[in-house]
Amino acid sequence: MKNKNIEKLINEHKILVFIKGDKKQPLCGFSNQVINILNNFNIEYHTINVLQDLEMKKGIKEYSDWPTIPQIYIDGEFIGGAEILTNLYEKCALGEILEKALNS
Repeated sequence: MKNKNIEKLINEHKILVFIKGDKKQPLCGFSNQVINILNNFNIEYHTINVLQDLEMKKGIKEYSDWPTIPQIYIDGEFIGGAEILTNLYEKCALGEILEKALNS
């Protein structure tokens, strides 16, 4: 049942980030890194604080088969965690991915 909720959330938001904390107050360095990168693009994105829902924290790791938080979904597709997002940003590929998703 939890996976259905996760899938629904992913499909409802073009850009969805599962983080520790929220946009205004990320509660770990990696979550903060992801928020800072996304804020550079001046776009709308949605976050889910996994610390408020431990079932969600466990469920998203199982859903994505990815062991860590944060997790980034763009246009329904799992992108990865902070390191992958940072690499995409540094290679100037993230902007293209975001633009494509927001214009689809």
